[in-house]
Amino acid sequence: MASTLDATDHRILDQLQRDGRMSMRTLAERLHISRANAYARVERLRTSGVIKGFRADIDPAATGLGTSAYVTLNVQQADWRQVREALRALPGIAHIGLVGGEFDVILLVRARDNADLRRLVLDEIQGMPGVVNTRTLLVFEEPEPLGRAFDAD
Repeated sequence: MASTLDATDHRILDQLQRDGRMSMRTLAERLHISRANAYARVERLRTSGVIKGFRADIDPAATGLGTSAYVTLNVQQADWRQVREALRALPGIAHIGLVGGEFDVILLVRARDNADLRRLVLDEIQGMPGVVNTRTLLVFEEPEPLGRAFDAD
């Protein structure tokens, strides 16, 4: 699908990344296209899997999760699938990425405070069968998301 996206499709995606609750009327007006065209294009992007869903962008600190860290893991290769499922079941894991390079997995972890982060990493994650070692990188500041992954202009 990516090769069939035109400039208007990219502009639609950019606008929806900035405000997923935008009305079709507003979207059409901003892009200078008809509402019918906006509806049809968004539906095509949704059904083809380009748009995977619509979500609320939530401030973790406002929900009581004031500490964030990236945690890297090395895992026994034969246990990757079991480790992934165990990680998915843990509250506080915001993102799981299987990566290549110095480590095997990178996690974005959210916790109430440093003590909660310590418990999550040392007791829960390092205690999982298949996890060889971890490394924790504390996040000091999270700037606002960039909101666009490409420049379609």
